[in-house]
Amino acid sequence: MRYLVTGCAGFVGSHLVERLLAQGGEVIGVDAFLENYPRERKLSQISGVLEQPSFRLVEGLLQEIDLEEILEGIDQVFHLAAVPGVRPSWGKAFQDYADNNLLATQRLLEACRESGIQRLIYASSSSVYGDTDRLPMHEDALTLPFSPYGVTKLAAEHMVRLYYRNFGLETVSVRYFTVYGSRQRPDMAIQRFLRVAAEGGSVTVFGDGEQSRDFTHVTDIADATLRAAARGTPGRVYNVGGGSRVTVNELLALIEQVTGCRLSIERTPAKPGDVRATLADCSSAQQDLGFTPRVSLKEGLEEQWAWLNSLADKAGQ
Repeated sequence: MRYLVTGCAGFVGSHLVERLLAQGGEVIGVDAFLENYPRERKLSQISGVLEQPSFRLVEGLLQEIDLEEILEGIDQVFHLAAVPGVRPSWGKAFQDYADNNLLATQRLLEACRESGIQRLIYASSSSVYGDTDRLPMHEDALTLPFSPYGVTKLAAEHMVRLYYRNFGLETVSVRYFTVYGSRQRPDMAIQRFLRVAAEGGSVTVFGDGEQSRDFTHVTDIADATLRAAARGTPGRVYNVGGGSRVTVNELLALIEQVTGCRLSIERTPAKPGDVRATLADCSSAQQDLGFTPRVSLKEGLEEQWAWLNSLADKAGQ
């Protein structure tokens, strides 16, 4: 099998590329190396595959590169490329979200339709549900995004489904719930908290800390995404959660336990777009995909803490 992975140098994308190569696939990875965090960091995340003959890196925006040439001979597409983050998506920054999350998706879908791709897997987000107290969140629930980022992810989801309904392009969407683990983006909460534990300083908590998230380890995310490609029903959307819903305050206490470090906490007002709670109903993914999350939050935090310390050891050599 030959695969295209967009956003291949990102947090989830780099893990997915490794999994596809490990199972004997050939992968073309596309990444625009957007400036949300350093290019060198992203390149380091795929350093282990850059020299493999079954991997090819293409740098550029999906809106600009020659997708017809890239898609030649490709069997399946994993579309992970996007501008991430709820809090930065307001104001003038929304132009980048609209361009890279929605317009880029539409151009990729058009190219896939013309190229005869077997299947496209779209990486969506729990942000499409918005700020709701109806938990757990089921795929059939009303979707009312609470941030511009969530709006673009939901709009792209609709676009993906349209290409299945109108043109028969097999598409499956997977809604990720708060992904964490090694290679997590520097701006994400767990990575920030662990870095404070390692380097000192204070942890900034937005709001009272009683907001909760369904934390999902990146290896479970990669597993569910591959299962969606192999077994997902075309046109369907699947929640992918970790079954590890805790409050931010509980998370901080667990991080102190894992790291052995006492955290200094600074509390500030909640930010626009932050929802109060998330919790995935993964019964559809379990039934159709055979997916069950395997990594507990404590195990996942221990893995991410060990990875962060390995980076510090390499930097000190």
